[in-house]
Amino acid sequence: MKKEIFKAYDIRGKYPEEINENVAYTIGRSYGSYLEEVLDKNKCVIGMDNRLSSSSLKDALKKGLLDSGINVIDYGEITTPMHYYSRYVENTYGIMVTASHNPKDDNGFKFSFDPVANARGKMIEDFKDYTLKGNFKSGNGMSENRSIRDKYLTYLQENIQMGEKNIRVVFDPGNGVTSTIIKDAVNLFSNIEATYICDESDGTFPNHHPDPAVEENMQMLKEKVLEVHADVGIAFDGDGDRLGIIDENGQFVMADQYMIVAVRDLIHKVSNKTFLCDVKCSKSLTDEITNLGGNVYMSRTGTSFTEANTKENNIPLGGELSGHIFFNDRGPEVCSAIYAGLRFIEILSKTDKTFSQLLSNVPHYISTPEIKIPCSNETKFQIVEQVKNYVQEKNYDFLDIDGVRVNFPNSWVLVRASNTGPNLTLRFEAKTNEELEKKQKEFTELVNRLIQ
Repeated sequence: MKKEIFKAYDIRGKYPEEINENVAYTIGRSYGSYLEEVLDKNKCVIGMDNRLSSSSLKDALKKGLLDSGINVIDYGEITTPMHYYSRYVENTYGIMVTASHNPKDDNGFKFSFDPVANARGKMIEDFKDYTLKGNFKSGNGMSENRSIRDKYLTYLQENIQMGEKNIRVVFDPGNGVTSTIIKDAVNLFSNIEATYICDESDGTFPNHHPDPAVEENMQMLKEKVLEVHADVGIAFDGDGDRLGIIDENGQFVMADQYMIVAVRDLIHKVSNKTFLCDVKCSKSLTDEITNLGGNVYMSRTGTSFTEANTKENNIPLGGELSGHIFFNDRGPEVCSAIYAGLRFIEILSKTDKTFSQLLSNVPHYISTPEIKIPCSNETKFQIVEQVKNYVQEKNYDFLDIDGVRVNFPNSWVLVRASNTGPNLTLRFEAKTNEELEKKQKEFTELVNRLIQ
């Protein structure tokens, strides 16, 4: 087993070179032993997405779990949020076989050690050390197959409060596992006039890469929204915990922008007026929260961290630029992109404004997409530390909770190490093109110089 498959908030790698059935079995033996020995649990839940390798990996994982002596409740092929909801229902922890939005040949495991969110930070390090030692328990656990489908649909229905206005929506599940549940979820609400694309479950993702945070993956959705004159287009990633939005004009809306729509809707309805975003999010979002009288909680990137911070601080809404949105003001929060999408439809169903009009008067900044610069896993964190030294020498204002976010009066810069690959991630934002180009030149040249 390559220790590099242990990432900051999951286990992930190429199938079958890095993630295979032998690895899955070992992870099962280790996870079951860890739950029993360290956390005093006697059962766990498992699920899988629709990748071609997920079924055999789940079978091997389950055998490892059972051979550790822990009891297993197998929920089969489900979205990651449905897996989270099964953990909530069963009041226990579990493992989901998925590589989320990664390419079709990747796979991995999302897993939990507490009821708040997936494993993160030191939890992963401790589990990695435990796994690599290989001192596992042995036993004969019991296995039971169950379905979470009906309970999950009830959860959606009970926590959405649609208005009277009919809303035309195009849904794009990207051939991911959300394809298996989205129509039943939408059919719960009579005011949604739905059109679907890429809605056949197919783990090869034949139409486009299942990552709605990347605009090029949203081209089919843009075209269909314009073709059918929809009010909004909503896309989901491979395992259903992230969403992307296209407005009625066929324009791609970044997650930190549609979070503004949610903040404007929520801020006068909740007692805690703190809203969470990750370090990648635009200043337009943080400015708007402040302008509305709210407080900003800025978190390090990674759904395990952002979701945990949202729940632990009782924050009504949190989110990331990647498209994870945590509505935490009604019912259990389970990082459901379907639920988040329905909440945006709910907002539209109660207003005469279009989605683009709901984003009017937003403080405007010019921003780059995420820029990835190849950098080895062995050196990427060293480079970030050198960037931190540079900004300290310059007396720049910065935040270092996740990489280095440098704040200027009319701009900001982010340099961080990717948690999922051998890259440095850079992002720039400014009031003017001139300022943007100036900061981008300064820090891109710095990073390239440090890498050489």
